Amino acid sequence: MYLVSLLPPGALSPLLLSLVMAAWDFRTRRIPNFLTFGGALAGIIFQTAVLGWPGLGQSLAGLSLGLLLLLLPYVLGGMGAGDVKALAALGAWLGPKGIFSVFCFMGLAGGLLSLGVLLWTGKLWQYLRQGWSRFLNLILLRDQKKILLETISPGETKTAGIPYGVAIAIGMVLYLWRGNLL
Repeated sequence: MYLVSLLPPGALSPLLLSLVMAAWDFRTRRIPNFLTFGGALAGIIFQTAVLGWPGLGQSLAGLSLGLLLLLLPYVLGGMGAGDVKALAALGAWLGPKGIFSVFCFMGLAGGLLSLGVLLWTGKLWQYLRQGWSRFLNLILLRDQKKILLETISPGETKTAGIPYGVAIAIGMVLYLWRGNLL
């Protein structure tokens, strides 16, 4: 109960939402729409009820920024749609300033989790060698198709990655613990 009293007003719901989404993502490797859309709607309603029209504006701005921050990684194939919607849902609760801070903390957590997975699976050095080879080929202005053929063997499959909902939840916890970055 003491921990709950330390949280700023309205912080418990997005914290719990992020933890539930992380647990679901960890277990099933997906974040369902009822959590993301329901969480976003609840955030919009909460902010509007507490702060009125300015709260609605902040909530919609946070939702939009959360969506836009992960849209490019999603389009490039590095992020799942549920992760994008999860950050947008938290943005509806936190507004643009809060969700940007969560995004920064989430990026740090995601990088460390990815590094840990690569170390655990023994693929770190393989990926470093591939990255170095691609970098050298880019510097030497060689054909990009040739780079991909040289660095990826025919039978190689894509790595499983990490359930990024966990990184989002860690980012949320760090945001509440350390406060705003801005």
